[in-house]
Amino acid sequence: MRHQKQKLPIMKLLRSTLLLLLLLCTSNNFAQIIQTTLSPNQAPKPPSNWSKKNQLGFDISEIAFVNWSAGGTSSISGLFKGEFGRTYVKKNHKWVNELIVKYGLNKQDGIELRKTDDAFQFNSTYGFRKDTASNWYYSSKLNFNTQFTDGYNYPNRDVAISKPFAPAYIFLGAGAENANKQKNRVFYFSPITLKTTLVLDQYLADQGSFGVKKAIYAPDPLDPTQQILIKEGQKVKAEFGILFTAYMKNEIYKNVFYENRLSLYTDYLNKFGNVDIDYDTRLDLVVNAYVKANIGVHLVYDDDIKTKKDVVDPTTGTTTQVNDGPRMQLRQVLGVGLVYAFK
Repeated sequence: MRHQKQKLPIMKLLRSTLLLLLLLCTSNNFAQIIQTTLSPNQAPKPPSNWSKKNQLGFDISEIAFVNWSAGGTSSISGLFKGEFGRTYVKKNHKWVNELIVKYGLNKQDGIELRKTDDAFQFNSTYGFRKDTASNWYYSSKLNFNTQFTDGYNYPNRDVAISKPFAPAYIFLGAGAENANKQKNRVFYFSPITLKTTLVLDQYLADQGSFGVKKAIYAPDPLDPTQQILIKEGQKVKAEFGILFTAYMKNEIYKNVFYENRLSLYTDYLNKFGNVDIDYDTRLDLVVNAYVKANIGVHLVYDDDIKTKKDVVDPTTGTTTQVNDGPRMQLRQVLGVGLVYAFK
C-alpha cells in the first residue's frame, strides 16, 4: 500500500508535465498560424501573366600564323548576339514580343575591319482564341527589320550599298495562327498584310535600291555627257499581299537543338506569285549553360533587291557600281561562343 501511495504523486507529476508540453507546442503552432495569416508580407505573390527571355551571346574565331611555311593570313572574327522576349498570357489572350540583334566584325592582316553580320529585328504578335483548349488564334502581327551600320560591297568602301533604315522593312497584317507549345512550333497565315519598304537615304533611293522608284534624269542640253535630276527617287514603297511565317525548335538529340524560321511573302498587285523568301536554320550544340556551338544557314531571295557589281570606266579609270539583277543571298555561320541568360 505504501509503495502504491509513493507511485501516485509520480504519475500525477508525469501527467502534468506531458500536459504542459502539449499546451506549449499547441500554442506555438497556433501562434505561427496567426502570424502567417496576419502578415501580408509573407503571403505568396500571385503568379505573373508575363514571362521573360533575356539571352546574350558572343562567338569568336581566331587563326594566327608566325613564320608558317605553308603560308596563310591571320584573322580574328567576333559576333555579338542578343535575344530578348516578353510574353503575356491571360485566359484566351496571348501577346508575344521578340527582339533579335546581331553584329559581327572580321579583321585580317593587311585588310581593313569588315562587317560580317548586322541585324535588328522586332516581332510582335497578338492572338485571341475562343477557348483554352484550342491552338488556333485570331492574330495580328507586326514585324520590323533593319541594320545598325553601313554595308559595303567589299573591297569597295567608298560607296555604301545599304545603311540604317535603308532598307527597313515593316510587315503589318492580320490572320490566323496555330501555336503548339508542346511541340514548340508556330504557323501564321495572313491574307491581308501591308509590306512597307523604307529607303531613307536619298542616294540609294535615287538608284532605285530595294525596289523603290528611282530618280528621273534628263540629258543636260549644255553638256550631253551630263544629266539633270528631274525627280528624286521615292523613299517609301508600299505593297499589299499574303504573308506566311513558321517557327519550329526541337531537341533532336540530347543537348542538340534544331531551330527553323521561314517567311514567305507575295504581293497581290506587283508580280503575284513571285515569292520573297527568308529562311534561317540553325543547329545549336549545347556544351553547358554558358558554352554553345552553332551552325547556321540564312537564305534570302527578294526580287526587289538587286546585287551590285563594280564597273571600271576604261577611259577615266573610275569605278562605279551598277545593279546586276536579283540573286539568291546565302550566309553560312559556324561558331563557338559564350551564352549568358538572365532575368
